[in-house]
Amino acid sequence: MRLHDISKELFSSPVYPGDPVPEKAPFLSIEKGDVCNLTMLSMGSHNGTHLDAPRHFIADGRDVSDILLEKTIGLCKVVEAHGRLTSGQIEEWMSGRTKKLLIKGQIIVTPQAAKTMVQWGLELLGVEGQTVGEEGTQETVHRILLGAEVVILEGLVLEEPEPGSYFLAAQPLKMAGLDGSPIRPVLISTGEAMGKMHNV
Repeated sequence: MRLHDISKELFSSPVYPGDPVPEKAPFLSIEKGDVCNLTMLSMGSHNGTHLDAPRHFIADGRDVSDILLEKTIGLCKVVEAHGRLTSGQIEEWMSGRTKKLLIKGQIIVTPQAAKTMVQWGLELLGVEGQTVGEEGTQETVHRILLGAEVVILEGLVLEEPEPGSYFLAAQPLKMAGLDGSPIRPVLISTGEAMGKMHNV
């Protein structure tokens, strides 16, 4: 079994323009005579590698504490692409039993590609960029995916894993009312996972 950590270190990660910068400050410090170390955190819900919950763009959508965990855990497919995604690419990737898709490369999810993902029953989409869509379409793409309760993972690090089949664990923190959550997703490469998804 091999584990692939596909997350960014939070405090050194680029921040999406306009988002708050994550900060940390000591609250208790052994160095200053306290019994233990305890740190205060200040950050945005979409800093670093994170998960978008439907509530990010859907006013009454599920928050991160209410996301179905089976959508964030399970067999997934890693593919590689660059540039604007086409419906044909999506259909090819999802022609098997794929429900969770991680895309390696700098890509742009178009509204039509997002609609195709929903039509084919995608449960989770993961990308390396800090957002999906491009200027002028980000809101539309988010609304299409999140409106269908497709979980979105953003800020992934997929340099190491080769395209193929894996087991994914990418649960959000259980925080009621929040629209997003930092995550530390892991891909597990096992013979069993590969065997189960050989037709994907």
